[in-house]
Amino acid sequence: MPPPGMSREEAQALAGMIAIFAITAAWWALALWPVRGSPAWLERTRYACFGVNENGLPDAGGWIGLIGGPLGMLLILVIGWSDSLRCLLQRAGTSRAVGGTFAALGIGCMLLATGAAVRVEQARASSRIVDRIVGPVDIPRIDRETPPLTLTAHTGDLLNIHDLAGRPILVTFAFAHCTTVCPLIVQDVLNAQRTLRGSGESPAVLIVTLDPWRDTPSRLPSIANAWQLPETDAWVLSGTVAEVEAALDSWGVPRSRDFITGDVTHPSLVYVVDREGRIAYTASGGTGLIVSLVQKL
Repeated sequence: MPPPGMSREEAQALAGMIAIFAITAAWWALALWPVRGSPAWLERTRYACFGVNENGLPDAGGWIGLIGGPLGMLLILVIGWSDSLRCLLQRAGTSRAVGGTFAALGIGCMLLATGAAVRVEQARASSRIVDRIVGPVDIPRIDRETPPLTLTAHTGDLLNIHDLAGRPILVTFAFAHCTTVCPLIVQDVLNAQRTLRGSGESPAVLIVTLDPWRDTPSRLPSIANAWQLPETDAWVLSGTVAEVEAALDSWGVPRSRDFITGDVTHPSLVYVVDREGRIAYTASGGTGLIVSLVQKL
């Protein structure tokens, strides 16, 4: 039953406003304030819904959803309950309950917008600090011989890393079913390649699967398409389970596979290989850092 003096339509309109605010607050909290140690399914949901940039903030599509979703719901409410909303606004001046609800919603919206602005600035500031403090000058050169790497590429060819000697190479590791770390590291190396293209330092990109059980050679073309690999100078690699596992072992890639779900736990890892075919640096990601390390070769 609606409160005394309020029609059912007015009560529904007021409940709709409260619901829109609650949904928006929960949506923005999920997108902007990730919880340390949160379960994998929650991180997958966050990435699937909003995308994630290297600074931890949503990508462009995520921001469109975060802003456009609440505005769309509000527009539907205004169109469907315009008369009721007009009556509620008039009632706000005479009803303490209605006026208090409007005031609480207004304050909540201001707090949500302020908190989001602070979170965005913190993320951007942290990104600038990391770029300044953890610069390429602080990362020692490894200068280690490149381990063997001969696997099947998404093009159907057998690719040997030594065939790419004479140019820088970025080697990283990911798998198709991963929706958290892998899309970010793939995005980082491809962004670095695009940034360096045309500068005379454009590196080749090799992405070795961590899940040869599911990322079989026949599936590699669809994986390359999903990761938006360019038509040239970037390959995703797989092979038999034994071949891939041997390659990962020789490159020292730490990993742990859940034999029930098939998911692989692994760190973000990028090897920067110089023109002579030797590993020069390792990085955990970050487009700017990878670009700087290639430029140091």
